Amino acid sequence: MKVSVIVPVYNTKKYLDKCLDSLVNQTLKDIEIIVVNDGSKENVSEIIKKYKNKIKYFENTNHGIGYTRNFGIKKAIGEYIGFVDSDDY
Repeated sequence: MKVSVIVPVYNTKKYLDKCLDSLVNQTLKDIEIIVVNDGSKENVSEIIKKYKNKIKYFENTNHGIGYTRNFGIKKAIGEYIGFVDSDDY
């Protein structure tokens, strides 16, 4: 049973490290973490590089949270889908 977690990112760079740490350190091993940058004005590439082997990362121009979540759903392969905001942990 694979779980896909979609993380939309927009101008939350100062929280993103903590958010991604909490996701990659989950006890659930069959997890897919999809991070979608929604045209954030902040450069998050340095943070993303640290997780490149543990997440799937996509960049878009700014379309808003609904579009970004739907984009993540289209990329997800999990049987179950969840969402985590990029300032949550």
